[in-house]
Amino acid sequence: MDPSTSAQGVSRCEMCVTAMVQVHCDTCLVNLCKTCVGEHIISEETKDHKVRKFTPFHPGCISHIQERCEMYCNQCDIPICKTCIAFDQHIGHKSSTILEILDEKKNKIIQEQNELKETVFPTYQDIASDVQNRMSQLEKEYEDISKTITEHGEDWHRNIDKLVKKLKAEVDEMKNTQLQTLQKHLDEIKQTFSNMENDIESVNIIVKSNDFSKLVGVQIDVDRYKKLPHKIVPSLPKFMPGKIQGEELSKNFGALSSMSLTFDKHGYSMKTTQKSPEAGSSPPVKQLLDEPETVTTIDTDYILLNDVACQSDEEIWTSGDDSTMKLYSIIQGSLLKSITTKSGNKPFDIEVTKSGDLIYTDYGQIDTTVNIVKKEKIEEVIRLQQNWKPDGVCSTSSGDILLIQRSDDGNQTKVVRYSGSTEKQTIQFDDEGKPLYSLGFCIFPKCITENRNLDICVSDQGAKAVVVVNQAGKLRFRYTGHTPAPKNQWFDPVGITSDSQCHILTADMYNDCVHIIDQDGQFLRYIQCGLSQPKPLCTDTNDNLFVVQYSTTQVKKIKYLQ
Repeated sequence: MDPSTSAQGVSRCEMCVTAMVQVHCDTCLVNLCKTCVGEHIISEETKDHKVRKFTPFHPGCISHIQERCEMYCNQCDIPICKTCIAFDQHIGHKSSTILEILDEKKNKIIQEQNELKETVFPTYQDIASDVQNRMSQLEKEYEDISKTITEHGEDWHRNIDKLVKKLKAEVDEMKNTQLQTLQKHLDEIKQTFSNMENDIESVNIIVKSNDFSKLVGVQIDVDRYKKLPHKIVPSLPKFMPGKIQGEELSKNFGALSSMSLTFDKHGYSMKTTQKSPEAGSSPPVKQLLDEPETVTTIDTDYILLNDVACQSDEEIWTSGDDSTMKLYSIIQGSLLKSITTKSGNKPFDIEVTKSGDLIYTDYGQIDTTVNIVKKEKIEEVIRLQQNWKPDGVCSTSSGDILLIQRSDDGNQTKVVRYSGSTEKQTIQFDDEGKPLYSLGFCIFPKCITENRNLDICVSDQGAKAVVVVNQAGKLRFRYTGHTPAPKNQWFDPVGITSDSQCHILTADMYNDCVHIIDQDGQFLRYIQCGLSQPKPLCTDTNDNLFVVQYSTTQVKKIKYLQ
């Protein structure tokens, strides 16, 4: 039997389990004694709870109207009074006190309430966020369809204008040809007419002179003038307009396919309190060191060093200004292996998956891809759609790939989640339909990581911010730096990673430091350690930090947690 109750129905405090109940909290549904209620109402978390005097509730007996039921027959599943117990129908039946049943019911309600608060409600929040994101994406995609139709119509107008211009030019050419022929014919007629006038004038002069010798010699070639010229009748071309039938026009111009709405009853899953595959047991709490320290420095032979990714606690991958990705020993600092990209382009970003494979983005002039290196063989995983280019890439705890993409014209930026080569999710706009990430082009790519709580974190140099969204793509916060900065320069986030404590670390290139913020965007401290133009960074399984130094082509290993 629960020690907080007894067979006589005495109710005990649910905090100390010894003193008698005197107060009930209506907010959290617990019974408290005088001593414990004081602690309850001064606590920061429960100070606003409503408490009242505890009044034990005993329902009336349905069989004996004057009696109150202090017991509950578990077999008959009804409250019973003392008189009921005395009769044979309840002899041998197991019973509990009303207060025990009350506590059981109350505990069940609390459990269900907690399940609603901690599991069901957050799940619906994520679903609502997902639907809002889909609506925003739908708006954008329908805008793109309308834009495509408009552009196609404008293309038709241009082609029609060209055709009209061509036909009118042909009409002008035909007109000029016929007019030139008629003008030549008219000129010949006028010349004959002029010759005729000259002959008539000459004859008149001779006739008036009465000079016999001249008159005898005059002869007018009337027959020559009687031979009239041919009549030229021009034949005009005819314009035969093509008939525009509605169906034929639609068929030739283009038509919309039918739209559909599918209802996938397995599309959503209940949110669990376990945040990630690694979260079965919480990691040990580690405190920040008062003074971070450089453990080692690895020299590379790149002219410009761009990226770093941890293969293990002993090895790191690097990439730079050429097409070669190099694996270095952390302890010895020696080169262990080199792999050249399949296309010969320099890798835009590199990452090591949870299974230990190297992935990299290939930013070609024509094709843009994400590739994976397995046993030194390169396989294409993702081929981006036309007019899209990759920025940062990361591998998630579930094995998905998160890829930042931007359009060729710089007018769009989005994060796309892939399972293998299949798109699962697009994150591009906030709840108001505004872009989450900066547009246009930056000197360095945006970088991306998944935090232990499954938040998606992006270092956005163009926005001068770290943009963090939850797993459903809903904006959680933007971190825009901390003042004063070590060198008093503007915040310039050019790399990002996270650790086992849900810290988010971002490289601030112009201030020669790394910012550490917590999972809610609160600034914790700077890491400086003599860094020079830090760029992309990563952490190993022991929470050691590896930072690329752009200007020195070195990678620094830094210890910052106890």
